[in-house]
Amino acid sequence: MVTTAAATRRSFIGVASAVAGTVAGGLPAIAQAASAAQGVQVIKFVSSFPMTGSSYGQTSTVVNAIRMALEEADRKAGDFVIEYEALDDATAAAGKWTADKEAENANKALNDPDVMVYLGTFNSGAAKVSIPILNPSNLVMISPANTYPGLTKPGKGEANEPDIYYPNGVRNYSRVVPADDLQGAVGANWAKKLGAKTAYVIDDTELYGKGIADVFVSSAAKLGMTVAGRDGIDGKASDYRAVATKVRAAKPDVVYYGGITQNNAGKLLKDLRSAGVDAPFIGPDGIFEDAFLKDAGDDAEGVYCTFGGVPVSAYTGDAKVFAEKYAKLHGGNPEAYAIYGYEMTKVALAAIAKVNVKDRAAIRDAIFATKDFKGILGTWSFDANGDTTLTTMSVNEIKRTAEGKLEFELIEVVSAG
Repeated sequence: MVTTAAATRRSFIGVASAVAGTVAGGLPAIAQAASAAQGVQVIKFVSSFPMTGSSYGQTSTVVNAIRMALEEADRKAGDFVIEYEALDDATAAAGKWTADKEAENANKALNDPDVMVYLGTFNSGAAKVSIPILNPSNLVMISPANTYPGLTKPGKGEANEPDIYYPNGVRNYSRVVPADDLQGAVGANWAKKLGAKTAYVIDDTELYGKGIADVFVSSAAKLGMTVAGRDGIDGKASDYRAVATKVRAAKPDVVYYGGITQNNAGKLLKDLRSAGVDAPFIGPDGIFEDAFLKDAGDDAEGVYCTFGGVPVSAYTGDAKVFAEKYAKLHGGNPEAYAIYGYEMTKVALAAIAKVNVKDRAAIRDAIFATKDFKGILGTWSFDANGDTTLTTMSVNEIKRTAEGKLEFELIEVVSAG
């Protein structure tokens, strides 16, 4: 079950200026550890996620998980005290991340000599903004959620990707979640498993959404499926009846959506169903969250979602222990990406403890040298591109419980490697 965590009252000492007071949704201000004791050397972690709008339900649990990892380490790594500041790259007007806010956050981190680790971003398009800002200063980034392949993998995105993001020629960006070149293929394979011969593909025109839709299309072609139509939608449109009419006329066996909840995925699904389109609807991890269940309402039942991992309800071993501890601390279950926020923080702490110097390049290199890391996701490494070696994927279906609630239920676990 994926549920939004209740707000927690636990906080570090002091208040991070970027989220002073309370942020949308009621989570108290994210605070930072005291740098206070004279003579104590400080290293700061900064995160940059959308903490305004419907992504908040997801990202607040990631921030909580980061804080859990830091508190378990007594906010220390090597000889250093670790401070943490959570920045918001969303605006109330947009209701989601914006390029201007992400650039502002990246420049703030860049110009703070204490910041050694940038935890983020949540959205792949935001990473496209911040990587080239932080790269020349060797400030390492670790993302718990970015999945667009072109950020790291040659030949998997645009012709100038990924080199355009790394002006100093050295990689500074890594991620602990598998990329969309794996997930998009899983989506196409699942459509084939449902017996689909034709698919209608819709994306939200953003970097992540269009990218994963492109992977689905190419993978579907290799499997012998025909793309009956393709559209990009405006995430702020009042309705999608014109698109729904086109989909109904095409009579596809499945509809695939590439994009995020915040670009009106729920409204799109509602309009498709209202138009009489009853074909299975498949989406990626961008809609694998409570916000989609809320926006789509009853029409969410029966929707399939792929995800680079497994849902919280399927956790075992150390991952299950993490979820239980999280629930005890925060009064609710973590959402899907919280565990990745916890894992990336542990990786950063281990790297700092290993080199035990306050130097951006040294910490970057130590993080990229992560090999056979025994974490709650399993034993894994970063490759030369900064990608995780983990390839576990899952297909999940939104089903109604006996109590009448809609929730994500694990259908199949696959290795996409």
